[in-house]
Amino acid sequence: MKPRFVGRLGLADAVTVANAAVGFLAAVAATVDVGLAARLLLLAAIADALDGVVARRRGGTAVGPYLDSLADVGSFGVAPALLVTMAVADAWGLVTPHSAVAVAGAALFVAAAVTRLGLYTAYDSDAAETEGVQTTLAATIIGATVLAGFTAPIVLVPLTYLLAVLMLAPITYPDLHAQDAVVMGVVQAAAIALGGRMGRQFVGSIGRGFAFGLLFLSLAYLFLGPRFYWQRE
Repeated sequence: MKPRFVGRLGLADAVTVANAAVGFLAAVAATVDVGLAARLLLLAAIADALDGVVARRRGGTAVGPYLDSLADVGSFGVAPALLVTMAVADAWGLVTPHSAVAVAGAALFVAAAVTRLGLYTAYDSDAAETEGVQTTLAATIIGATVLAGFTAPIVLVPLTYLLAVLMLAPITYPDLHAQDAVVMGVVQAAAIALGGRMGRQFVGSIGRGFAFGLLFLSLAYLFLGPRFYWQRE
């Protein structure tokens, strides 16, 4: 007897499911090593971009948009929120008034991600633009921030609140052009591959440089994309 998914899911769906699995690994890693969790977040973001490429080239399925949103809830909603929570717990402990503010922000981030993904699936999935910051971008910014060395709660907590609000803001973001998406993917891959802590200080420094570059590109799109990116051809 064949599993139910045989003949119903395509290659793009398999990549989406892989994204969900990597997101789970990122959430688990956050309880042990926030740097590893950040790299896994970026890896999930690459998988999220790849499933769209595969769907355009090989064709999608009716279940694809639903799988995509479900996977993104875990990878770009729960995992980054847990990453921030654990980074704050390392600095302040988990049961303190300051930590309670951080946990509330993480919960708001998850709620905003779920809401935004539902709205995207219903209204924006076939459009070339979308309202509110993409959950993938929000998670990428958090991951790049951590890999760049900005793990202090005073940075991560306000950033989490800001991204939660922007995910639901009535601001229209255009889709990235293909060449720009490739550049982002290359920088992400370099930050993942070179950002480890394996006693190689020089390589680690290069990895942090790529993390800074990714953070710069992501923040530039976050704040300037709605106004200036439309003018690009």
